Amino acid sequence: MQISTSWLEEWVDAGEDVPALGHQLTMAGLEIEGITAAALPVSGVVVGEVLSVAKHPDAEKLHVCRVFDGREELQIVCGATNVRVGLKAPLARVGAELPGGLRIKAAKLRGIDSFGMLCSAKELGLGEDLPGLLELEATASVGEDIVKALALDDRILAVNLTPNRGDCMSVMGLAREVATVMRMPLKSPAATPVDVTIKDVFTVRLEADEACPKFAGRVIRGLRAGARSPLWLRERLRRSGMRPINAVVDVTNYVMLELGQPMHAYDLDHLDGAIVVRLARQGERLKLLDGREIELQPDVLVIADTVNVLGLAGVMGGDDSGIDAATTDIFLEVAYFIPDAIAGRGRRNGLVTDASQRFERGVDPQLQERAIERATALLLAIAGGYAGPVVVKTGAAPRAPAESILLRHSRVERVLGIEVSAAEIVGNLERLGMTVEAAGALQWRVRPPSWRFDVAIEEDLIEEIVRIHGYDKVVATDALIDQTLAAWTETRLRPERIADLLAARGYREAVTYSFVDPALQSVLFPNEPGLALKNPISAELAVMRVSLWPGLVQALQENQRRQQPRVRLFEQGRAFASGTGAETEVLAGLAAGTSLPEQWGTQAAAVDFYDVKADVEALLQATGEPGLFRFRAESHPALHPGQSARIYKSDVPAGWLGTLHPEVVRILGLTYPAVVFELDVEIALHARIPAAVEISKFPSIRRDLAVIVSEAVTNEALCTSVAQSAGTLLRNVAVFDVYRGQGIDKGKKSIALALNLQDTSRTLTDLDADEIVTRVVHHLGSELDATIRDK
Repeated sequence: MQISTSWLEEWVDAGEDVPALGHQLTMAGLEIEGITAAALPVSGVVVGEVLSVAKHPDAEKLHVCRVFDGREELQIVCGATNVRVGLKAPLARVGAELPGGLRIKAAKLRGIDSFGMLCSAKELGLGEDLPGLLELEATASVGEDIVKALALDDRILAVNLTPNRGDCMSVMGLAREVATVMRMPLKSPAATPVDVTIKDVFTVRLEADEACPKFAGRVIRGLRAGARSPLWLRERLRRSGMRPINAVVDVTNYVMLELGQPMHAYDLDHLDGAIVVRLARQGERLKLLDGREIELQPDVLVIADTVNVLGLAGVMGGDDSGIDAATTDIFLEVAYFIPDAIAGRGRRNGLVTDASQRFERGVDPQLQERAIERATALLLAIAGGYAGPVVVKTGAAPRAPAESILLRHSRVERVLGIEVSAAEIVGNLERLGMTVEAAGALQWRVRPPSWRFDVAIEEDLIEEIVRIHGYDKVVATDALIDQTLAAWTETRLRPERIADLLAARGYREAVTYSFVDPALQSVLFPNEPGLALKNPISAELAVMRVSLWPGLVQALQENQRRQQPRVRLFEQGRAFASGTGAETEVLAGLAAGTSLPEQWGTQAAAVDFYDVKADVEALLQATGEPGLFRFRAESHPALHPGQSARIYKSDVPAGWLGTLHPEVVRILGLTYPAVVFELDVEIALHARIPAAVEISKFPSIRRDLAVIVSEAVTNEALCTSVAQSAGTLLRNVAVFDVYRGQGIDKGKKSIALALNLQDTSRTLTDLDADEIVTRVVHHLGSELDATIRDK
């Protein structure tokens, strides 16, 4: 929001030190993002009055004018179509300097001397792209420097407001804050009701009174068609970042900026029957003021008449009932809409307007009558006309601030950690418009004003007290609170240890948003849309993540755009179940590019499934129970068929591992495929409590065994069968070779196993080992149809 300090001065004496004012407001929680000049530097330009106008003898479009500059008459050659006797306009004398470095010199135009230049608004850098000279007010003092006459030395405050401070989205709201912070009186301009000179009214019906509890309207007739707003009003709009349009629209915008109450004007000749505030009907469409046509959803609040939809309530009016140059009779609408009825409705169609921003944050429900009187007074003064009575329709009670909040002095000092006197507490709250009543020794009952929806509990009041006291005046102190140690057992691997293990294997920790791009997530998880946010930061952060993969994949995309040949990332965080939003702590990782850093000793090779499987197994080894985990081939929509596995711990699903699906790689535009994994921390990384075991002092025996099995038999099944049949003397079984080819039937494979045998009480003999091997071979043959490879 942009507000000029000269406008602010009408409400409160803010002083001449604008940077100091900006600092005070920032310290009070209203961040001032910037302070800029209202116009570019201008010198040597004064208010001039045109005394005479004559045709140029040799140029049809030029005029020879006599212009008084307050000291003397000057001859000026001018080509503006609106130059006329009596006009007061900016006059750049010889030697004047205009924005852009243009210096005015005496010149001869088609044989006639010209000693200066009459200026347009654009030539003064005021932004208005209107033809002709800038017409000054008739009351402007001839010869006065234009900088003073137009207050071009004005400063503009760019205020960045938090969503809860909708009450400050106006000059009045900001002035209240300045008056409170600087302990100055508020000079609220008088709001005298205008005289009602006609009896015309227009019927209003509230069919959705819960969404629109209050609606004020007034008929105004006899406005001058095409009336233009005065320069002072157009300049205030420009300095607030708005473009002047016509008197009616300019006045509604002006009052919105001044008081914070959005309003809308309808061409009375285009209205039928009555104004109806209702919800949209299925299939209804609306052509907006910006020319776009949109389809309305049933939960959208609209303003309609008995025939057509007139506008999107609280967002934008419709084109059919808009004000144009021929409008003379209008219906002025000033309504109160509850924030929930407006929030998000405009953004569905890419609409974020000044009105919707204010209604979404909350407008004072007691402001409507004042706003309509202020707008009417301005309109009648600018464009003439006759005002009818104000008709106010009310329905359900408007949302009101908290009835009464108990505030305790002891609680204030405990929360803030500083001493604050009772007098300062009461004074600060009363300056903020709150009603404070004693409720015992050093405690009060506080009632917030109608414009402060964000004050509901005692802590809100404490925040207001310290905000006005000054955050910069709060001295840092150590908090005196009881320290409670969180429970932690050896059954849980610490995040630090997990991070160290992965970092040692070349991974880097990433921190990504819990909000993700719904389009990206749908590519990876087409059947899990994720929990949608009601008010997302942006369209790319609109849903909660169901996995950490979307964030890691997006990080991979950014790394690949920067030509990173080798990317290894991991993250530990929360995933949110689709629909319910239930949270799960997960650990996820991603590897792409080369398996090893570039070096001379090893040829470069792309990372594959088994590289990352080894990393995952190293993590699982840290639990002390690696034997409980199984990798089983299963399909996942994001993973490559045949290169994906689900991880189980004692038959309980604990995570996924796999290479990204080729179609996913194509859609996401990845330079090379990535291998990803994700583990449920609670299940997969639950560790066994370390316990002492006896170390055998007797030697072990190794027996190698090569068996031929079907291609369908997995290594896991083979090793499990060996473990079941070998008995307690088996210490370890490992696969050390897999062979397919000559001598092996098609559809079969040869797998070589190493069995390590050992006892803790004696030395095993060859007979013991042979007996175990015989038992294993028999079991493998009966269970897996395995045969011994004898060559």
